[in-house]
Amino acid sequence: MTRIMKPTSPKTTKRRSRTRDRLPDRWLLHDAKARFSELVRRVRSDGPQRVTVHGRDEVVVIAAEEFRRLKGDPTGKVLIAAMQASPHPDIDIEPRRMPMPVRKVAL
Repeated sequence: MTRIMKPTSPKTTKRRSRTRDRLPDRWLLHDAKARFSELVRRVRSDGPQRVTVHGRDEVVVIAAEEFRRLKGDPTGKVLIAAMQASPHPDIDIEPRRMPMPVRKVAL
């Protein structure tokens, strides 16, 4: 039995060359999924890694320390500093306390 081989389409050839010629910090989505542990290792050693979908950058994988540095500390220190540096320090922002009704309880 003779098998007829179809010639490779230009689209297939283009995809192969794109994989081979990609930049060192860019990953195709299917490569990133298949080699996730290597992606994580490269983030630690080489820095942020970009993951592309259909030729466009979609996400950037960064180290946890870098993320914490960029995100900031969620303690509220920035808000407190901004309020202390206010040009109107005489404004009282203490919330008013309203008396709450008390119900009678039979014991």
